[in-house]
Amino acid sequence: MNSPQPERIATAVVEPRRRDTGALVFLADLSRSLAVSLDLRQTLTQAITRVRDFLEVEGIALFLLDPASQVLECQVSAGPIDVTGMRLAVGQGIVGQALAQDATQIVADAGSDARVWRGSDEASGFVTRSLVCAPLRTAAGPIGVIEIVNRRDGAPFTAADAELLELVAAPAALAINNARMAGELLEQQRLKRELDLARHLQKSLLPRRRRDGFPVLGVNRPAHEMSGDFYDYFELTDGSIGFLIGDISGKGLDAALLMMRAASLLRWIGKERLAPAAWLARANEELCDSAREGRFVCAVVGYCDRAARHVRFASAGFPPVLVHSGGQYRQYLADGPPLGIVREAQFTEHALALDGGTLYAFSDGATDVRGSDGKPIGMAGLLALIQRHAQATPKARLRSLLGELRRLHLVDDTTFLLIEAAQVERPQLLFSDRMPARADAMRGLRTQLRAAFDREALEPRLRDELVLAVDEACTNVIRHGYGPACEGPLEVRATRCAAMLTLEIIDEAPAIDPATFKPGTLGECRCGGLGIALIDRIMDDWHIEPAETGRGNRLVLRKHIEAWASEEAEES
Repeated sequence: MNSPQPERIATAVVEPRRRDTGALVFLADLSRSLAVSLDLRQTLTQAITRVRDFLEVEGIALFLLDPASQVLECQVSAGPIDVTGMRLAVGQGIVGQALAQDATQIVADAGSDARVWRGSDEASGFVTRSLVCAPLRTAAGPIGVIEIVNRRDGAPFTAADAELLELVAAPAALAINNARMAGELLEQQRLKRELDLARHLQKSLLPRRRRDGFPVLGVNRPAHEMSGDFYDYFELTDGSIGFLIGDISGKGLDAALLMMRAASLLRWIGKERLAPAAWLARANEELCDSAREGRFVCAVVGYCDRAARHVRFASAGFPPVLVHSGGQYRQYLADGPPLGIVREAQFTEHALALDGGTLYAFSDGATDVRGSDGKPIGMAGLLALIQRHAQATPKARLRSLLGELRRLHLVDDTTFLLIEAAQVERPQLLFSDRMPARADAMRGLRTQLRAAFDREALEPRLRDELVLAVDEACTNVIRHGYGPACEGPLEVRATRCAAMLTLEIIDEAPAIDPATFKPGTLGECRCGGLGIALIDRIMDDWHIEPAETGRGNRLVLRKHIEAWASEEAEES
């Protein structure tokens, strides 16, 4: 037997290494071009052409799965026939099976394999002899399939060809998946911008709160990102005030857009000073022409005088209007259907004297609020809430109503409109407690203060800062005012007048010189003064003075509560 020539042995060893090296260079270059592409479709078109030429095959195609329809569609192809746009069901043909099984499929003889789908060959006259399909794999599962058809040398495909195609499929799948996620992120950002713009437009349609003894107040609390509720009020040339409140059927952006149209339409018609029933009839005609997909609008519209002595209103499919006067509640049911359903609908007007009473109009979100038992509180629950706060001023009453409802489970947008003769805002006692000046009493004080501030619907961060300021002040009194003996009382009070919160800490410790109370710097590492520095940062104003009894000290802390002011801006 003749021994092989040394140079032939070298050639046999070097050629596979050269091919392996060439494949690695090609794959690295392909991965880089896919990773940095800004136009993935164009890059994929160029990439599969390069893959076709590198693998020396006649045709290549890349299919992507539509998750909604579960159909594979060819996105790009290169070869004798263009199969771009071809659609195959999952499991149909070799392409569909590669995805369904998440496994590479090799067909050495397509003519004798019953799994091969022949629709394309029959339509084009092209003959598929051999093919390989590799799934485009991601962590969440395959998102498509890459297919190669017919080696140019006429030989059938082998496992080596399939392995090389799998290596090509990996960077392609990664690039496509990254492009999809980037596209979804951009879409989310676009939708967020649109939602933010819609929310801004919605808020711009709500009236600014009047602080000059205006008799009409309103609040709106969306259950989700967008609100389908609205309210408005405006002054007319004869000195009367027009008001309206409404609720759009459905949820989402469509309902929000109809809300903006309906609110503008009702305001525009109301300024013509039509009678409330005619006001609703005119709006109903317009909305019957423009409302789509079964949308409708429930609304109450009307007028009152500046002194809130007399009111006229009409209702279209809205929850009952409540009038509280002389300790009694009267309900005025809607006499007409919602707007946008029946063109010839008729509406009834109600005219009444408030005589010092209060009119409440509210969307159904107020009665649909879920209590601790998971059931709606209903009209009875809402009446109980109103009665509980009936003695408070209108602003404080609405604030407390909204605060209690927010602590329950809101399932729908909630909007209130209140009409009542203006009252002088007087200080409202929120909290008062007298306790022993001991550290172990502070925990109970903090709990009670948080509950009192929650009843005022204060923003949680502001609430916690106020509790911290009181805690620091009381701790200073206990530690430095009374000293180690810790004998004596400590009284804490919280009052509110409009947007000003006043906190008082009163003790019977030895009188101190206010000039010695100087805040330190929070960054200093020393004892003393840091509690005052913290109070100085949190509160708008504070001072210490002798107690009114002449014994002890009175520390007064004041804070302008921006939380309610910002809520008024959002809800008004």
